[in-house]
Amino acid sequence: MSADNKKGLAKAQEIYNNRGKYARSLKEQGKKVFGYFCCYPPIELLTALDIIPVRILGDMDQPVTLADNYLPPVMCIFCRSAFDLGMKGKYDYFDGFVGAHACDGAERTSFIWTNYIKTPCNFHLDIPHTAHDAAVDFFREQLEYFQKELEKFAGRDITPDELRNATMAHNRQRALVREIYSLRKPDPPLISGTEMLTVLIATMGMSVHEGNLLLEEVIQEIKQRENVHEKKSRLMIWGSLIDNAAFTELIESSGLNIVIEDTAIGTRPFWHDIRDTENPLQGIAEHYLKEVLCPRTFRDSGKNYEHDSELRFGYLKDFAKHWKVNGVFANIIRNCDIHGYEVPVIKDYLNGLGIPVLVIEQDYSTASLESLRTRFQAFAETISS
Repeated sequence: MSADNKKGLAKAQEIYNNRGKYARSLKEQGKKVFGYFCCYPPIELLTALDIIPVRILGDMDQPVTLADNYLPPVMCIFCRSAFDLGMKGKYDYFDGFVGAHACDGAERTSFIWTNYIKTPCNFHLDIPHTAHDAAVDFFREQLEYFQKELEKFAGRDITPDELRNATMAHNRQRALVREIYSLRKPDPPLISGTEMLTVLIATMGMSVHEGNLLLEEVIQEIKQRENVHEKKSRLMIWGSLIDNAAFTELIESSGLNIVIEDTAIGTRPFWHDIRDTENPLQGIAEHYLKEVLCPRTFRDSGKNYEHDSELRFGYLKDFAKHWKVNGVFANIIRNCDIHGYEVPVIKDYLNGLGIPVLVIEQDYSTASLESLRTRFQAFAETISS
């Protein structure tokens, strides 16, 4: 049965299982499809031109082979996996590619991608690494160049109303995702971390309007079904993204319920709405630079170590409180520097709040997952309430 004949969680699972097939079907319907790296490219501009944004992911089930000729093994294995899939034609349905300086690995991969994987339209966003007013102004100007390039590709201009309508649609999606997160506050949560992952990845491969309909179906289904999940220790995930349900299934079968994720496929893209500003690009620039809370962006420093830690990670304290978290899993993909360098401070901060932290640097491979089971089981026993 195709995804078109399913609804809610079943439809999300079908799209998750056949992500490339679904995106290709959109192209067969005459849609333009653009791939984008990380959660920093403002997909509202794509939506305003009726271009489908598809989040570029890697594949934990596939060994990296072709990418080794272009990217060194000391680079982030996720970036190498994504580029490897591109070189193998897995993303050959893209009409355009939007790279971004989300981190140094993503930047290098973006430039190499545009040189070796040809698409009709390519753009690289030079995203500042601070959130000061001057940085926001610079980023807004970058978005102006991006808009002009998209308009040149589409053969028409984006009107302010079209951009505002697109922003409203994506804000609606953010609100729906936050509503699903609220359904994970009960003990046990009404939706598992594995189900949440499949839903989010599905929405990142379809139009915002289809995605919103899917999220509405999922919310209705969750509220109406019987809660079959067991009470377990409640886990927050922080760090590098997880884009394979095999990983979350292993965690949740080890005595843990994943209730919230501070990751790039989690709360980060969805936790704040874009403000309506006189120049729509101003609100978009402020949102992506100031409100997508990733360690790749440097924030204002505090007056001392404790104050600085609070400014950087205080939102995690709120997550832990409202989702009644028993422990945190700090997930570090091998050679993910932006998260790896944060581990000592974030572990110190969370331990200071009385929250245990499990740190694992993993190889972005399903073949190595089973060896982690005993570590999650031991952590679950340690934090059980």
